[in-house]
Amino acid sequence: MVKAAVVGLGRWGQVLVNSAKGSDKIRFVAGCTRTPAKAEAFAQANGFRLLPDYAAVLADPAVEAVVLATPHTQHAEQVAAAAAAGKHVFCDKPFTLTRDSAAASVAACAKAGVTLAVGHNRRFLPGYAELGQLIRSGELGTILQVEGAVTGSGAFSYAPDGWRASPTESPAGGMTALGIHMVDALIGLLGPVKAVAALSWRRAIEIPIDDTTAMLLHFAGGAAGTLVTSPATAQCWRIQVYGTKGTAEMRGETQLVVTKVGGKPETRSYDPIDKERAELECFADAVAGRATFPVSDADAVNGVSVLEQVERSARAGGWVDVP
Repeated sequence: MVKAAVVGLGRWGQVLVNSAKGSDKIRFVAGCTRTPAKAEAFAQANGFRLLPDYAAVLADPAVEAVVLATPHTQHAEQVAAAAAAGKHVFCDKPFTLTRDSAAASVAACAKAGVTLAVGHNRRFLPGYAELGQLIRSGELGTILQVEGAVTGSGAFSYAPDGWRASPTESPAGGMTALGIHMVDALIGLLGPVKAVAALSWRRAIEIPIDDTTAMLLHFAGGAAGTLVTSPATAQCWRIQVYGTKGTAEMRGETQLVVTKVGGKPETRSYDPIDKERAELECFADAVAGRATFPVSDADAVNGVSVLEQVERSARAGGWVDVP
């Protein structure tokens, strides 16, 4: 049983705590947040101590790991501090906002000998796992290209003075809240991205972040990709992979449609899962040496590098390499 502290008790921090209830692999024993008064009742109801600040969390010998659900710009510093304190780290996405800081964070955890996990929860969907198997087995043939779309309506509810409404915290708009999940999902399926070209701007919402973002992706393995993301429309999660022997499309989180060349579409359905619980328990298994977390350090750094270069391409125009 890994004893963890949650850092950041806004909406998403509370989602993570709730997902771990009853787990025999991870338990929250402490937490901290910017406004403790707002979290006192939640902490009490969930049986963990509310500490005054992050320094107190890191100094607590009862805390073995930290789960970071904090503003994006804080992640790199918080990961480094946790590693220095010998605490294992689960960091919600996006890992950091620059490739250099992501690489430094990975290096800090490796030097300290602590487990690092980045919270890309779609990796745990059964349909996603089967899609990956179809690709790796060659059942779809040579993969030519992939389409990804991930959207939601979160921007409509962002407080104008909230951190998510800041362009600094949300470069390329929906990329940090949503698109980075799809970038990771595509990296998990097709390997690293080596170049991107992007468009991103604000068309409809009042807060000063982009609501319309589209990009082209060039994968190191040779496939091409497209990705669209927006935080200002209805919810959508879709991946379609095109291979020389057929296509496979994830429609939402519980359906996969496979169509072979010359054949008819075959729909495969899956029961919903608590993907947040799955990722936290996998993190706990990794801490205990029972499993390897599916988002590798290299994948995490490549995903952040894509995010950074999407923003760069959108502002400067044209293709840019992903280092």
